[in-house]
Order: sequence, then structure tokens, then C-alpha cells
Amino acid sequence: MTSHEKSTRKGWALSGPALLWTSLFFLAPMGFVVAVSFWRRVGGTLDRTLTLDNYRTIFEDDVFTTALRSSLEVVLITVVASLLVAYPFAYILAYRVPARWQRPLLILAVLPFWTSYVVRSYSWLLVLAKNGVINQAMMTSGLISSPITLANTRLATVIGFVHFFTMLVSLTIYASLTQIPESYRKAARDLGASPVATFLRVTLPLSMPGVVVGAFLTFVLAIGDFITPQILGGGNELLLPQAIMLQVQRRGDFPLAAALSVLLLVVVGAVYAVFARRLSLERR
Repeated sequence: MTSHEKSTRKGWALSGPALLWTSLFFLAPMGFVVAVSFWRRVGGTLDRTLTLDNYRTIFEDDVFTTALRSSLEVVLITVVASLLVAYPFAYILAYRVPARWQRPLLILAVLPFWTSYVVRSYSWLLVLAKNGVINQAMMTSGLISSPITLANTRLATVIGFVHFFTMLVSLTIYASLTQIPESYRKAARDLGASPVATFLRVTLPLSMPGVVVGAFLTFVLAIGDFITPQILGGGNELLLPQAIMLQVQRRGDFPLAAALSVLLLVVVGAVYAVFARRLSLERR
């Protein structure tokens, strides 16, 4: 047996358990979901005759197309807002904060991840309520005369998302910024570039991998989230994860829920292809 064959066997032996685990608990269930999406619910039974009726229903029913559009809008707003908040934080942390303070601040940055997702959502619900901190502060300062509606809105959902994902995006951007050699920025300044030009032509382009990864992670986690829109949005705006849960919990229409899940997976896959291409171009 050649050394190449030994190396190949060793690679398969080491990766085999992970591949088996992935096949059993991800690929097989996903394959089953795809298969169920081509079935139909007829009365209280499942008709296993293959059909595209569920997908026709999704694209012909305004409820589902609106849910998909609303989900994409909320997630895109969340991604943009998270990037706008996270990049300055990561930049200051990487270039303005002394090295001895960076680690403690990073620990503070990840503290939101140590808190239950449900607890965070309900905490924001208390802050945004009509008798919550924000309304009380604005009324006390005279900015408003009566409470305004903040909770149970799209704005509340976006705020909850941004609060959580800003820290995640900050970490990916910070990691990219710290990998940029300081000599590049010094060379730009020595050649007469202003701080703004140095940022736009050196720092920002070289930190784009962190931006792209953070944006993709935010998109994937936000578009499949059910808890935050349900708690902070109050069910006033139907998003795609909520539409899926309604088919399962209230109608028991598992084939339609499976078709909606496949649609969600296709959207995530398409976005991944776009971001992967962007990262490939960045490497070149």
C-alpha cells in the first residue's frame, strides 16, 4: 500500500464518524422533509402521491409570498443595521483601544451570548412597552406627551435582532482587522494618503472577509428565527418561520410546512452562493 493510499484511508477513518453523524442527523432528515414537501394533506391523512401543489400554493397565496417578502426585508434591515453598528465598534476596539484592554472588552462583547434567547427577547419587550424605559424617558424629557407603540412592531423585532447580532458581526470584523499588517496602513500614510483614504483603500477592502462572514451569519440566523419575531413582533407581522409553525401547530399540514422549509433552505443556499462568490473574489 502506497503512502498516498494510507493517507487517504487515514483521512476517511478520521472524517468517517463526522460524515456518518451528518448523514444520519442532517442529510437524511432533510431528504425526508424534501420528500414530504411533495405530498398532500387530504382531510386528516397524508396523500403520498408526488405533486407540486404545495409549491403552487406558496407562490399563488399572497399570505406566503408576503411572509417571504417580509422576512427578507426584516433580515436585510437587520444585516445593514448590524454592520453599521458593529464596524465602528470593531474598528475602535482593534485600532484605538490599548491591547491590554481588548480582551476584557471582547469578553463584554460576547456576554449577550451567555443569556437565554428568550430572556433577551422578553427584556426588550419590557424596555419597549408603553410603560417601558424608553417611553418613560421620552415622556419625562417632554419629547412625547403620551406613550408611543414600540413593542409588537417590526421595529421591535429589528431592535432585538440587531442587539444580538451586532456583537457577532463585531467579532468577525475585529478578527479581520487584527490580521491586517500595520505596515500596510503606515505605507499608505507615508505615500500621502489621508486617514479617510487609508480607510477606504486599505482597511475597508482588506476587512471585507470579516464583513461578508458576519453578514452571512446574521442572515442565516435571523431568517430562520422564530422566537424574536413572535415575542417582540407580537404576531402582528407574519414571517416565514411563523408561517411554518402555524402549518404544523394549527393546521397540521406537514407537507405545506415542509415545502415552506425547503423554500427557506433554497433562499439560504442562494444567499450562501452569493456570499461565497464574494469571498472568492476577495481572496483573489
